[in-house]
Amino acid sequence: MASVSTPARRAAAGSRRAGSRRAAATDRRRSPGGAGWLFATPFLVFFTLFLLVPIGIGLWMSFTDASLTGHGDGVFVGLDNYTEAFGDSQVWQTLGNTVWFTVLTTVPLVIVALVMALLVYTGMPGQWLWRLAFFASHLLPVAVVYQIWSMLFQPDRGMLNSVLQTFGMDGIAWLTDEKYAMWSIGLVTLWWTVGFNFLLYLAALQAIPDHLYEAAALDGAGAWRRLWSVPLPQLRRTTALIAVLQVMASLKVFDQIYLLTKGGPNGATRPILEYIYDTGFTNYRLGYASAVSYVFFGIIIVLSLAQLKIFSRRED
Repeated sequence: MASVSTPARRAAAGSRRAGSRRAAATDRRRSPGGAGWLFATPFLVFFTLFLLVPIGIGLWMSFTDASLTGHGDGVFVGLDNYTEAFGDSQVWQTLGNTVWFTVLTTVPLVIVALVMALLVYTGMPGQWLWRLAFFASHLLPVAVVYQIWSMLFQPDRGMLNSVLQTFGMDGIAWLTDEKYAMWSIGLVTLWWTVGFNFLLYLAALQAIPDHLYEAAALDGAGAWRRLWSVPLPQLRRTTALIAVLQVMASLKVFDQIYLLTKGGPNGATRPILEYIYDTGFTNYRLGYASAVSYVFFGIIIVLSLAQLKIFSRRED
């Protein structure tokens, strides 16, 4: 006997089909789709080939007597390279130079960037010109920065010494005197890289709601009081981020020092990365250079974790 299709039965069947389609769509959304892995595959391939694999090779090399000339490759020496690194006076001297450079540049690069951002944000005339001027130096490659400042630092015809002599002062051996060499490199680094921190601060200032300023004005707060009460507290997270990024960048200094002084005079400006470079590619000791680099990597990890803990505690 044939079944009779009634409107009620057709509606129930349609409801069941719609419910099953919705359930299938929900399952597809919940299940990890292959499209996501497809888009992530190029990044994962390059990440593995150019980061994870070199890290593994370098770590293994630090336990061997590998040489750039090929002699000693694959000879396992255990912890001998690390023992030598901790007893190497050059490692500690260059690490001290690196720490001194980090201290010398981090504080100005935070404060000067904040002042520049506040000046632009508060409505200086010609804001577009100031933004361009403050950020333009950050776009220059290090070779151009070297050419500019090497001419400014020239002891006889440099502009800086000419200005000093105009006021009756003696010229300074900016890059060849141990007292001034690191300060000179710090000045170059400040001029070259402050634009990036300035941009981060400016973006953070523009994200502060206007009603906070309006509320402070209604409470009778003057311009300085509004500055201390509204933007500066709102910039704590940005300042913490900039401080962490700046410390990491300063610890990895190499380019400007290598071009301007090559670590001189008498090793006064030689950073640890230059020592690693000289050890591996000038003295051909790749195994020992790898060990020193991993010691330095461990120090950076410890400092990063300490900074994050300090700033997170302040936020709490």
